[in-house]
Amino acid sequence: MKRLFMPLLAAGSMLCAGAASRTVEIKLIETSDVHGNYYPEDFINRTPSAGSLARVCSYVDSVRGAIGKEHVVLLDNGDILQGQPTVYYYNFIDTASVHIASAMMDYMGYDAGTIGNHDVETGHAVYDRWAAQKKSPTLGANVISTSTGEPYLPPYAIIERDGVKIAVLGLLTPAIPGWLPENLWSGLRFDDMEATASKWIDHIKKTEKPDLTVGLFHSGRDSTKTTGNTVENASLLVARHVPGFDIVMMGHDHSPYNKTITNDAGEKVIVVNPANNARRVATVTATFEVDDNGEARLLGLTPELVDMDGITPDEGFMAQFAPQREAVEKFVSRRIGHADMPMSTRDAYFGPSPFMDFIHRMQLAISGADISFAAPLSFDATINSGDIHVSDMFNLYKYENMLYTMALSGKEIKDYLEMSYDLWSNTMKSADEHLLRLRDNANSDDMTHTGFRYPSYNFDSAAGIIYTVDVTKPRGEKITIVSMADGSRFEPDAIYKVAINSYRGNGGGNLLTQGAGIAPEELSSRILDSTDKDLRYYLMEYIINHPEIKATTNDNWQFTPRDIVEPAAKRDRELLFGK
Repeated sequence: MKRLFMPLLAAGSMLCAGAASRTVEIKLIETSDVHGNYYPEDFINRTPSAGSLARVCSYVDSVRGAIGKEHVVLLDNGDILQGQPTVYYYNFIDTASVHIASAMMDYMGYDAGTIGNHDVETGHAVYDRWAAQKKSPTLGANVISTSTGEPYLPPYAIIERDGVKIAVLGLLTPAIPGWLPENLWSGLRFDDMEATASKWIDHIKKTEKPDLTVGLFHSGRDSTKTTGNTVENASLLVARHVPGFDIVMMGHDHSPYNKTITNDAGEKVIVVNPANNARRVATVTATFEVDDNGEARLLGLTPELVDMDGITPDEGFMAQFAPQREAVEKFVSRRIGHADMPMSTRDAYFGPSPFMDFIHRMQLAISGADISFAAPLSFDATINSGDIHVSDMFNLYKYENMLYTMALSGKEIKDYLEMSYDLWSNTMKSADEHLLRLRDNANSDDMTHTGFRYPSYNFDSAAGIIYTVDVTKPRGEKITIVSMADGSRFEPDAIYKVAINSYRGNGGGNLLTQGAGIAPEELSSRILDSTDKDLRYYLMEYIINHPEIKATTNDNWQFTPRDIVEPAAKRDRELLFGK
């Protein structure tokens, strides 16, 4: 394939002069980080949703109708198996039926997809079943079988459309061992993205000779974000440093992106990311000149991000998957308990909160640990007063983390909290400053949604100890641990059993490594115990067995000094959530 980028009008006039050539237009459509948003409704909050595969299906069908099915390539970039109760139900409750994601992807006519880290988090039994039950290949060139040394998944796919040969190379962020328990990815390793891309691009170019080469990478663009020594988001690094890609389709970081970059070889590369929850798709229209010998020449690439909000859900899709929707609706509507007052993550940023302390109490009860660490996994989630349903469990606990019990010293516990609160709170000199570490536009009119500089899922607080956080002190000096919760002495040199989720226990957020100072390779030896099922399952079981939930706090920590904290907290709360 010859690369020739030129203005398309000029290209068109040249083609008219050569009767032996024809113009072929191929539209590539990418979804990514769908996170179980299959239907146009949020089964957690029981509201309509702006995205969904049902809307994407309608859009894709309209494109196929306009330019022909043979001119459309539909790709998914991973993290489709976790997020909504819909997919949880078919991951873990109904495991006898064909997996709903497999059935939907086949119905929509996906051509290929890359596996995502949240797909891996569901465990071998789920993602192996999903991959086997659908027609399109699940790619992962850097997902390596430790027994064979070869890719566990197909490294790439070849897709032919109207005389044009398209190669799609799939890569996954290699940071998974820093987040997930090894039993979820047993027998696998995750190789460096740049090295893997370089190896396979050479192979593809020599053996396949494609007319268009696409990178389908479940990895974001911020290459400074690491887990241990692993670059989490290497998509732009590959696009810049590995010549040969015409298009790089990103995912993972939930950030929309549409730019053209120049790689180290001086080649233009289109880089796109549709972000998450099927609220938009990324498209790239590739225009080729194909001569009478079948040789295709790339003339131009036109990228676009297309919003799905406002697109009518596909009626055929909704009818086809109505029985599955009914089963999920029955599952999430089940009443399991009752709360006497609302519980919101909003309160968790300013002190002890009923929302977080309920999770702390459950973690301590389940594990028998001395101390619990936990963070608000959703920026703004509420469990309303009144009946508690299964759907509320997905607000209470967003991810399918296991619960670990780990051995940490008193000093490590303090250092861990020092890093956590430094991510979360400022060092203040007066009440006129912000208590919380907000984004740079913290004085703008719109700080709602996610106004923090760092993600709230790394804002761990503790239970089982009594402590203060002095916001006038620098990091390393903010935390004073007064005692254990029962009043007994807290010892820096003593070893304590700490309840902590598996994401954090494997190094996620770097609080154990950079904060507590534990070497990444030492973390596994600190794990004393792990639950067999995800933490949400145990929370649900606890509520079923103790159905009357009191929205109370442990009242075991506070920001100080209060004369500085209270006015600043009031202002920051209004900035984040309104009056």
